[in-house]
Amino acid sequence: VQLQASGGGVVQPGESLRLSCAASGRTLRGVALAWFRQAPGKEREFVAASSRTGDGIRYSDSVKGRFTISRDNAKNTMFLQLNNLKPEDTAVYYCAAGPSVITSSLSNKDAYYYWGQGTLVTVSS
Repeated sequence: VQLQASGGGVVQPGESLRLSCAASGRTLRGVALAWFRQAPGKEREFVAASSRTGDGIRYSDSVKGRFTISRDNAKNTMFLQLNNLKPEDTAVYYCAAGPSVITSSLSNKDAYYYWGQGTLVTVSS
């Protein structure tokens, strides 16, 4: 599976962005999907995930209520809607997919097998 992330950019605090991650090589149906991010000098951290069935959704506490993860199986694409962005959201955002990720491991980056190349989100006034 190849994942191609896009949609990053430079925005001001309070604005929104929509990240996309298009998959090729296999269907995303039945696959756990996630977004992680990595700020300069920091570890890669969990942001949001959708379970293999799509009905198990997880968010980190720092983005809960502001970010929304979704998928379009017909387009083989996953999305992350980022609202009310804050300067601390500045990071490279990575999409990930894992055919064997169980619900209890959705936030564990080591559980994901496929990774996109990352897209940079910069929130600055």
